[in-house]
Amino acid sequence: MSTIRKQSLLSSGLVYFGFGLGFIYTLVFNKVFTPDQYGLAQMFMALGSIMYYVGNLGMPSYIYKFFPYYRDHLQPRRNDLLTWALLAGLAGFVVVLAGGLIFKGFVIRKFSGQSPEVVNYYHWFFLFGFGLSFYSLLEAYAWQLKRSVLTNYLREVQLRLFNILLVVLFYLGVLKTFDAFIKLYAVGYVLLALFLVVFLAARKEMVLTVKASIVTRRFFRKILAQASLVWSGQLLYNVSLFFAQLVIAAVVPGGLTYVGIYSLAQIVASLVQAPQRAVIAASIGPLASAWKDKDVKRIDRIYRRSAINQLIFSVGMFLLIWMNFRDGVLTFHLNKDYLLAQAPFLYIGLRWVVDMGTGVTNQIIGTSTFWRFDFFTGLILIAITLPLNYILTKTIGFTGPAIADLVTFSIYNAIRWIFLYRQFRMQPFTGKTLFTLLLGVAVWWICQTLFSGIHGLIGMVVRSVVFMALYGGGVLALRLSEDVGPVWQTIKKRLGRAKSPTNS
Repeated sequence: MSTIRKQSLLSSGLVYFGFGLGFIYTLVFNKVFTPDQYGLAQMFMALGSIMYYVGNLGMPSYIYKFFPYYRDHLQPRRNDLLTWALLAGLAGFVVVLAGGLIFKGFVIRKFSGQSPEVVNYYHWFFLFGFGLSFYSLLEAYAWQLKRSVLTNYLREVQLRLFNILLVVLFYLGVLKTFDAFIKLYAVGYVLLALFLVVFLAARKEMVLTVKASIVTRRFFRKILAQASLVWSGQLLYNVSLFFAQLVIAAVVPGGLTYVGIYSLAQIVASLVQAPQRAVIAASIGPLASAWKDKDVKRIDRIYRRSAINQLIFSVGMFLLIWMNFRDGVLTFHLNKDYLLAQAPFLYIGLRWVVDMGTGVTNQIIGTSTFWRFDFFTGLILIAITLPLNYILTKTIGFTGPAIADLVTFSIYNAIRWIFLYRQFRMQPFTGKTLFTLLLGVAVWWICQTLFSGIHGLIGMVVRSVVFMALYGGGVLALRLSEDVGPVWQTIKKRLGRAKSPTNS
């Protein structure tokens, strides 16, 4: 467990540093560009992500589930797992390209009215999607090699530095047009993927061989069944994550402007979700090994501790942002249209609190022998979320998808939690879950009552400092997490060592 804690903390630090850079990027971007141009940039991520999830053909789950078998039964030079994962991913992306050509007319009809820029840069979306797909497959493999800190640095820090550089070059006039900016923006993930290839190859960790190993031949049918069903289920799940931008761009008048506003709400809400990525990266390897060894107790321990740790982070971060949202937009002089992002942020933030509060449920199911369940729950999710997104967007506007996601993902997580409880008696919730929620609400109420009349940067700082002190102190005093205490003790020891030469 200490390995997961260490990897999670290092990765979380990089993720939050990356979000700091992301805040700078968002701030600078919206000083230089308009909300509709920001919306177009966010459409690249939405469409590129959908391309990746369509084209990966379940290869990430194949890597997560079967890597321990390849590692334990083959010499490194005979390990053909990465070869088949990349070949399948490449074949899947060829299918995506074919689909893009076939349905180009349909896309033009749907988006040309409200969001014509989507049509203008249609082919560039595929370059972005290819880079994201190639990088994500290599990232999944690197996680199994315990390179999650590096991959989180590349995705969360390096990519944002590249994007900030592009904005600065545009501002200085080096890039003469937005057209030049957006085309360079489209190659960001391609550059990351190439760097990761060079890094793994230099370390002799990128083994490519076309000869099928004994592990591949032995587990071929299981690999095919697992990858296809997990891919089907996760495709439905992940398409639903990015469906909102597509619906808004196609349905809401002034499409890309409201895509930009909604995307800002999503990006701010992603601060609530930030530690989840680090926890997932650090826990997938141990979970896969634990299932291989039939160590259900270890899985249950990871389940419970991941749930309470993520809940503590998500509740605290959500309430911290919620009480400062309006002052943040006004203090940093963002376009006042972004004040509209507060409403969707409320529902998106709560959706992440629900999702993180259930721990690594998806990863437990995905690395188990019950991956067929992924497919069926994905069908349920898509059957609810796609029509509900469309209906609420048509009737309410751009806040509709956020409400739809909160409802559907709450149902989705409840189904998966009940499944694990009935199947293995695994339970992520304890009395500490309730105490965490009550503590967060109580501290938020105190801060709102005492400082609601103070605005601007001073108000944000005062509310934030008092909230973090009371909330963090409460977490430690109530011993809500088994991991927070040891981390706090380590921090105190290092601070003590740093002070000792002066004291002597």
